[in-house]
Amino acid sequence: MRAEELMPCVLITLLGLTLMESTHGQHMSDEPCSVQILVPGLKGEPGEKGEKGAPGRPGRLGPLGEMGHTGVKGHKGIIGRYGKMGPCGIKGLKGDMGDPGPMGLNGDPGAPCECTPLRKMIAVAGIKETDSKVYLLVKEEKRYTDAEVYCQGRGGHLAMPKDEGANAAIAGYITEAGLSRVYIGINDIDREGHFTYVDRSPMSTFSKWREGEPNNAYRDEDCAEMMAAGDWTDVACHPTMYFVCEFDKDIV
Repeated sequence: MRAEELMPCVLITLLGLTLMESTHGQHMSDEPCSVQILVPGLKGEPGEKGEKGAPGRPGRLGPLGEMGHTGVKGHKGIIGRYGKMGPCGIKGLKGDMGDPGPMGLNGDPGAPCECTPLRKMIAVAGIKETDSKVYLLVKEEKRYTDAEVYCQGRGGHLAMPKDEGANAAIAGYITEAGLSRVYIGINDIDREGHFTYVDRSPMSTFSKWREGEPNNAYRDEDCAEMMAAGDWTDVACHPTMYFVCEFDKDIV
């Protein structure tokens, strides 16, 4: 058959032929044509694996799962490194006074006392006297312990009012000097809450504490001051303040 004769023919599959017959309800024309049925060939060899595709978009968040069962407790781990040192805690309460220690060796003899210069110095500075004591107001601010050292270096102690007369004399001294308060020789440094005079003699016959005092505010008030009115309050020992020294009349 020549190529011209094959032009009107249509190459169709068996499926295409069936569809055409059901659609038109008639047979194909008797024109010469050829029909070929295409049959799938044999399965080919697997191709090479393609390259990995780009990640897909994240999926939607799924619902929460059910709570799992509690696992078995693991073994205790090793001790970790020590942490940084924390801040200092608050000051603790004082302990009870210890037993007296053994007596020490006698010291070398002191130099003879030259009391006349001391009396002249006191007279120049101005003093207050009672029957047995001489009081010197020192207008030089010192800490409590330094004030006591100052008084001891001159043969005395911080003032220790042991009766109403001595207390009034010191209070008047403070008022005349235009001051409001001074250190006096009373403290509980050795035993918290147990105040004694600075020479460690007991306070058994006289006291002039202001109402509500001593109160050891902030747990840091181990020394005492006298107000211009003559009453006492406990205070911290580290602030600097004016003070009053006391001397026995028979050595001045």
